[in-house]
Amino acid sequence: MTSAGRADAERADARPKRRRMPKAQRKAQMLDVAETVFAERGYLAASMDEIAERVGVSKPMLYEYYGSKEGLLIGCIHRARTELLERTQQAIAGADGPEEVLRRGLLAFFEFIAGHKQSWSLLRHEAAITVPSAVEEVEGIRRQQTDLIAAVLLAFAPDVDAVEAEAFAEIVVGSTERLALWCERRPDVGPELATRYVMDVVWRGVAARLG
Repeated sequence: MTSAGRADAERADARPKRRRMPKAQRKAQMLDVAETVFAERGYLAASMDEIAERVGVSKPMLYEYYGSKEGLLIGCIHRARTELLERTQQAIAGADGPEEVLRRGLLAFFEFIAGHKQSWSLLRHEAAITVPSAVEEVEGIRRQQTDLIAAVLLAFAPDVDAVEAEAFAEIVVGSTERLALWCERRPDVGPELATRYVMDVVWRGVAARLG
């Protein structure tokens, strides 16, 4: 090998090599970056080029993992949906009555929002975009929460009509979503206080119905 060739080889060896990352970890990293870019620029203005550059991968790899920009958006929303359900289920586990279940579930929701501002911004803004699959995915988050609340209520009060339990669950989910939006403008209202506000209004009616 010539001296020039050896020098080129030495320089190549000296360059930092990109660390290979497990596929699951790489996919999570892609979602993290996409979530940030979507929150910063909005879905329509965000580009796959920028997302790929920030992740440190080629754009073809981004497409290989998620198929499209819409696929990335759906991945972000689905991850938030899964985590919110897990957090809520963990929070209400072991509660000794419907009031404690509701209180713990509400607190888990507001803590999730407080700790995932980018996810919440993504859900709040992108739901209005004409991307049917994203709209359906966001509605799926509401549906999973109402199903969980209605099921828990019926477990504690089997005599309550199933339609009434579902209506109550819709009221809870709708009110908490609106209050979370209000909390964005009132950073002084933390998860505990937001939970108390909902409980003060909603639980009275439920307690009266349960006797």
